Amino acid sequence: MIHIVLVEPEIPQNTGNIARTCAATGSRLHLVEPLGFKLEDRYLKRAGLDYWHMVQVDTYPDLGSLMKKWTGNPFYYASTKAKRNYAEVQYPQEGDIFLVFGKESRGLPENLLAKVYDHCIRIPMIEGARSLNLSNSVAIVTYEVLRQREFRNLSGSGALTGRDEVDGTWMDYI
Repeated sequence: MIHIVLVEPEIPQNTGNIARTCAATGSRLHLVEPLGFKLEDRYLKRAGLDYWHMVQVDTYPDLGSLMKKWTGNPFYYASTKAKRNYAEVQYPQEGDIFLVFGKESRGLPENLLAKVYDHCIRIPMIEGARSLNLSNSVAIVTYEVLRQREFRNLSGSGALTGRDEVDGTWMDYI
């Protein structure tokens, strides 16, 4: 299973979107306090739509508590300060894997990154761009792990339903 860890998330809409990504991918969401919102926040719930029943959410008072509980599992830390590209990493093909993301305003603390630097990953961006949106970053890295695991347990195709009621005017442009 993929575990998404958000360390001190600040924006409820991002966390709601990430919960939806977790639901769609069968991932588990771990929130490390303090949170910048309450779990009952309407913006959090709205961003997660009606997917909340499909995601397991755990909270921890601090990152140390989470790491102690899950000792022995591989952790990867997303940071703009990392030297390795997330797509260059060979993630484990089986078992639990933890993808750790920092708060929107500052990312993960440098004293943590220094201790785990060989397990830090980054998403490439143009020079001068500070970072991507947290929700987008989580989706990008999560889907790379899933791609390497050949999208096991995920539906790989869809089908048309024939139930659309479209006025057809936009179809003239296709």
